[in-house]
Amino acid sequence: MAEQQAEKGSIQVIERMLSLLDVLADMPAPVSLKILAQRTGLHPSTAHRILAVMTGAALVERHHDTGTYALGIRFLELGNIVKSRINIRQVALPYMQQLHELIGEAVNLGIRHEDEIIYVERTSSGSSLVRVVYLVGGRAPLHLTSVGKLFLAADGLADVRAYVRRTGLPGKTPHSLTRLDVLEKELDEIRRHELAYDNEEAEIGLRCIAAPIRNDEGRLVAGLSISAPSDRHNPDWVTPIKATANEISQALGFRLPLRAFTEV
Repeated sequence: MAEQQAEKGSIQVIERMLSLLDVLADMPAPVSLKILAQRTGLHPSTAHRILAVMTGAALVERHHDTGTYALGIRFLELGNIVKSRINIRQVALPYMQQLHELIGEAVNLGIRHEDEIIYVERTSSGSSLVRVVYLVGGRAPLHLTSVGKLFLAADGLADVRAYVRRTGLPGKTPHSLTRLDVLEKELDEIRRHELAYDNEEAEIGLRCIAAPIRNDEGRLVAGLSISAPSDRHNPDWVTPIKATANEISQALGFRLPLRAFTEV
């Protein structure tokens, strides 16, 4: 009985510690003990004791001049270790499989290499037609694919125009974007909606939709796409592909913009 009570107490301390860390992570500036206690529901003395232990371990930093707290340098050290061991493909695959089971169509993961997209992972079903462009290891010019357009949309105007000069915007189908003004207009739409499309631009009869995957720095590192024959394309895929891409981004350490707050 005593052992069970001790274990329960240890778990409770860990839960309280995590709640304090969550609040510190959500705040854009150092936070007072009063605010930490209010946000976690902990008694100030309890919060103070736990913060003291975490400060000793460099998980939390205390600013003695203001009496406020912030996340400590140890998290930066640990974060860099985790980051160095992250493999985007391994992180994304379970989420891709869940999306594939939901929609029943091919789900692709693409990364940028210079002026091309390279597909590094793909889920497919018996009902999905095999397309060479979207096989693992397949490559395509950025402007011909939904994932590639995400990366072009992340570039500045000068970089997009430099891409156009280098490549000449070659087309593969009558639907390919081969004019700069048309491409720029579509890239503006992608920036507004965080979503890109390929409407039979790489292959006739195939349509795709893609959403961005970002890392802990908010940088675009990959794109997630659904590819399907045009007659099976479903506009309702917008919601699940955005949600899945966001889940992968969060698994890579990406956080949504911090909420504004006022300390009172």
